[in-house]
Amino acid sequence: MSKRKLKEQEDLERQHEDEGKFLQRKTLKEIIAPSGIDASNIDHLEIISNAKRYARSFFVSTLPRMATFPEIFRDLYMFGDINTSIYINPIKEDRSQNELNKTINVIETERIVAQDRGNINKESDLTQKRLEAEELRDQIAAGFNKLFEASVISTLFAYNLDDLDRYTKMLSSDMSKSLVGIKNAWGMQEDAFKSNLPLMDNKIGKTHTFDRNSMGTVFPFTTSEVGHDTGVPLGFNKQTGTPVLFDNFHSSLTNYNMVIFAKSGAGKSVTMKTLISRSSVLMGIESLALDAEGEYTVVAEALGGINIIISPTSNTIINIFDLETEVVKDEITGKEKSIVNIENKVEDVTQALVTMAKGSTKSEEVNELTKQIIAEIIYEEYAALGINSNPNSLYEEDESSYIRGSVVAKKKKPMPTIGSWYRRLQKKAEENKNRNYEFHYSYLLKVMKQYVKEYDGQMAYFDGQSTFELLEGAPFINIDISQLEERFARPLAQQILLSWIWEKYVKKNSEDRKRARKKRVLVDEAWMLLPYPEAVDFLNKMARRARKRNVSLAIISQRFQDFYEKPEAQAVLTSSDTKLFLAQDKSEIQYLKEVFKLSEGEAGFLVTCQRGEGLLKVGSETCILKIMPTKKEFEFVETNLNKIAKEQS
Repeated sequence: MSKRKLKEQEDLERQHEDEGKFLQRKTLKEIIAPSGIDASNIDHLEIISNAKRYARSFFVSTLPRMATFPEIFRDLYMFGDINTSIYINPIKEDRSQNELNKTINVIETERIVAQDRGNINKESDLTQKRLEAEELRDQIAAGFNKLFEASVISTLFAYNLDDLDRYTKMLSSDMSKSLVGIKNAWGMQEDAFKSNLPLMDNKIGKTHTFDRNSMGTVFPFTTSEVGHDTGVPLGFNKQTGTPVLFDNFHSSLTNYNMVIFAKSGAGKSVTMKTLISRSSVLMGIESLALDAEGEYTVVAEALGGINIIISPTSNTIINIFDLETEVVKDEITGKEKSIVNIENKVEDVTQALVTMAKGSTKSEEVNELTKQIIAEIIYEEYAALGINSNPNSLYEEDESSYIRGSVVAKKKKPMPTIGSWYRRLQKKAEENKNRNYEFHYSYLLKVMKQYVKEYDGQMAYFDGQSTFELLEGAPFINIDISQLEERFARPLAQQILLSWIWEKYVKKNSEDRKRARKKRVLVDEAWMLLPYPEAVDFLNKMARRARKRNVSLAIISQRFQDFYEKPEAQAVLTSSDTKLFLAQDKSEIQYLKEVFKLSEGEAGFLVTCQRGEGLLKVGSETCILKIMPTKKEFEFVETNLNKIAKEQS
């Protein structure tokens, strides 16, 4: 044999010898992570990786007398970052019979002792237990039942020890509600951790006896059904195949708002168009869309609704100063009455004008003094027209209002405008003697000029008396702002129009649900509003107050991360009882998991699901939804230009 071949054979034998030595290693640390787990603590493990984690293992120590599916271990399976293993071993029939006979004899002995001592309650309880044991023994003998030994072991994870201790207390408390006791595997953490790995090696051996029926309750195979007994068919539950009926105004909901989050192209607009069209036809729900991308025009045409276009070249004007009466219940009598909430209106207009003054650069020159000047002039504008909290102050009386001394009609006063506000600003700036205010007047005069039609301002499309009135009873109203500049003009239009919609569309609805219409306000691409604090503040107020007016606020956005990073926008999420998540980008899913406590399976589904599929959460219930518009509906809900062109060819 040549030297080269002899060397190759020696190298091969040495390699096999090294592999044999590796396989002889027996500890968990040597096989999985040679220096990655510290098991020196008696009540937890430290897992050393990129970020240190802590793990604590438990075993189930006590069980309730009766096991109910799926409640017995639901809290254990769904409790955050936790792994659970169940070892199940069948018990042979002869052993089952012997052990049950011994149990029956022990129970009967204790029953006789209790009878002799006159302990009637204990005697009755033991008699019942004996009858149950005899019935179980007879069922096993007849082949209708079987006994099993089961060991339930769980491992809880956290990134610091304080959180691990807190989670441990929470888990123990949650499990005690279903009469399940858990114990820390004290002094056996390494063995318990090994037992909870997919190695089929139970090193704990803490077992409980189950019969066939109770054993079936430990399996976590459940499906959630979401839906109402009334409503419109939104799609199908992918797990059960049953249709999902959704009623935006169902009495079981704490509020009527909804949010839809998804990446571009996942089906947000298709879903909303389907819901709008079906709820309009089947339930008579009126909807108004604040359309940022020009996607809802076809829906308005199909439903016999109205399209309004706001653009630099359109003749449509919507006046931010428009003020309406609202119907409220008297706190004492409970009867409805009309009022004018002038204070709230001044605040809403102030917020919009502050956003205008800050501009696209979000200038820090605007402070509380600037805001004070804006608010004072707004109030003076209304006061100059004699407008106050009295509803009659909104109307003027002339000769045409009377016939033979009786009032037959009321003519509404012209409202203040941005132009009239600006002229008053100029006058007050000239009269100002306070040097502290000079800079703020000067700043406002410069930046607000672009919104005034008199000076040919490039963004003067909100200056003037409104040329349009919202018609009561219209099935769908679409306000299209897609032709406005995207960076600042469109978010500004969203804020101004939300205030106008609140005044003209929402406040008109009665507080009495029996008399109020069911209305929906849709804000498309709501992420555009988030950089502007005043706009976010108004959106939050609208989300909180909409239910009182029997109105559903629907928020659609493709960038959940923006909401996550904006704490002041959280009220929109907490005020929405219905949440729909369609396909998500991988960069977004971690934020959804954290905020909405999604499981790993739910998060994985949202990353891989197809267009039109998603996770619907209504209150505490969740289901996997497949939205399926009909062929006829696709003619006006489809937004993919390539698909539209293919259908038309």
